[in-house]
Formats: sequence, structure tokens, C-alpha cells
Amino acid sequence: MKKILQDLSYAELEALVLSLGEKKFRAKQLYEGLMQGKKISDITSLSKVFKEKLLETYENEPIKVKEKYLSADGTEKYLFEYADGNLVEGVLMKYKYGYTQCVSTQVGCRMGCKFCASTLQGLIRNLTAGEILCQILLVNGLHREEMLGRGKEARAVTNVVLMGSGEPLDNYDEVVKFLKNVTAEGGVCISARNISLSTCGIVPKMYRLAEEGIPLNLTVSLHATDDESRARTMPVAKAYKIAEILKACEHYFQKTGRRYYFEYTLIEGENCDEEHARALITLLKGKPCHVNLIRLNEVKERSLKSTSDKEAYRFLGYLEKGGLSATLRRQIGVDIGGACGQLRAGYLEKGSVTSFG
Repeated sequence: MKKILQDLSYAELEALVLSLGEKKFRAKQLYEGLMQGKKISDITSLSKVFKEKLLETYENEPIKVKEKYLSADGTEKYLFEYADGNLVEGVLMKYKYGYTQCVSTQVGCRMGCKFCASTLQGLIRNLTAGEILCQILLVNGLHREEMLGRGKEARAVTNVVLMGSGEPLDNYDEVVKFLKNVTAEGGVCISARNISLSTCGIVPKMYRLAEEGIPLNLTVSLHATDDESRARTMPVAKAYKIAEILKACEHYFQKTGRRYYFEYTLIEGENCDEEHARALITLLKGKPCHVNLIRLNEVKERSLKSTSDKEAYRFLGYLEKGGLSATLRRQIGVDIGGACGQLRAGYLEKGSVTSFG
């Protein structure tokens, strides 16, 4: 597989353009074309000779849509294919305040969380910073005419969640490079405050992230209130204890001034009765955090079951009564396999995906 230009910062593109004997202003033309999601061959402001030089080393089309599904609620789910044939997926969620895209950071995942389909085939490889960015560039490109027709800027994606396939902090260097590139002036230019990074709790990398100076929203997958229970569904709990995670979160708050978030997936018979709610309140009350409750999207290869809506709201009520900041996440994209890894897993199993449920 060739290299991809989307891995390069603007300064790196300038250096490349000069090394190929072109004028410096060509870097701006090249960068603008790439940020619009165009193939190298489709950037009309560049000469044919220059594009041919680039295509000797760089992929013309690093990513394409393999399959796309539209939910009744407007959510879009994509199965993306990279130049080497590997597949990842992404979700575009439409809200009144803007469009949020959930992006993948790895092909597969090695964390082994029992409620997630992303990990079923293990980790295949890390994505590069540019490959992560390409997911956003492609979706923006697909919606450009729609945005312009509504009198808005061409960029459709206003918020990003690193919560698709893979553990972002397990691909630390490329993810940080992506974060710097996606927030850079002149490019996609998404504010770090509109970016959420979800981790299962790799404590040393959480401390490193706090030092990067990128004030994003740090979210930790908690899903339990004690280490033994957490280890039943999250193998990473054997390496990093909840107490260590809380210390890392507090350090993140002190360094960035940003409150942190916890995801808590409600699993029937595992973590969602009144006793668990009391334990969660005791664990987190008074901390600068917020709890996002999630109704489990069931994975057919796993035995875990989702709680009922009634029980989910009851659990939320316990937390609110106990003074904990919490919300129950709205279910979206259920009819199109909205949970991480479901689309890719179905495709790998059957060679195509035609239905969900």
C-alpha cells in the first residue's frame, strides 16, 4: 500500500511540494483539495504533471464507502474500505446543534470487552492519523452539496467522537497526530472542545494525553463499580484498577480544566440494580464528572442482555436522586447495527450486510 497525503500536516505538505520542484503556493492548493475530500486526480487546480508525480508515491483514493445504511431516525452508518482492503465503520449522528461523526482508530481491537463487537476478530492493525482523518473528509464530501444547499458551510461534521472500532489510546501516537491535524487552522478545523475520546482506561496514556495541551472531552468506559465486576466484561480491568483510573481523570481535570465523563453500559443482571446505583454514587459523587448511561446494543456472539427501558430510567432516577450528574443516552441507529463493530462483523461473516436485528 502506498503512503497517503492526508498523513501530512500543512508544513509537511509544503516541504513535499518544494522537494518535487513545485512552487510553494501549490501546497495550499493541494491541502485545500485534500481537506475537501478530493482524490489527488480530481484536484483541478494542480497540473497533470504534478499530480502524476504525487501518484507515484501516494494513494489516489485512500478510503471509499463499501456499504452505507440509513436509519429511520436519520443516523447514517458507513462501512469504509481502505486501499489495502481492510474495513472499519463509522456513524454519522444528526442533532439540532450539528452532525457528530463517530470514527474508528484501529482495524479491530485487542481490548476484548465482552459487550463490543469490534473486538471479535482481534486487532488487525492500527490506522494512521491520515486514515482516521479520511473518514471525516469522506463524509464531509458526501454531504457538501446538502450543506451548501441549506446555506451552511460545506463542512457537515461539527463534532467528533473517537469511539468506533479500536481503543484510541492503544494507537496513541497516530491518534494524537490526528487530533492535532483535525483541529489545525485552515483544514477541517474542528474545535478540540467538540471532540470526545473514549478509552477503556489505559492509565499511563491518560496521563500522557493530559500533557498534550488538547482540551478534548475525555470519556472512560467504566461499566462497573468494583474491579472484580469490571474484569468480568473488561479484561483491561486486570491491569488498571478503578482507583488508578479516577486518579488519572483527576489529573486530566487539573491539567485541562475539563470535566471528564464515564460511560456506563446497562447490562441485565450485571450492573443495573439499586445497589449498583448506590455504589456508583459513592464512587463518583462530588467529582467533576458526568455519567452517560447506555442501553446495551446486544451482540449476537455474546450472551449479555440489555436492560429494559423502564429499568434504565429507574437506574437514572437513582443516580439523580443521589446527586450524581447523569443522562441516559438516546438510542440511535439500532435498526442499522449502530453499535461499534456490528456492521464490519456482519460483513466479514457473510461477505455483505443486507439487514440488521
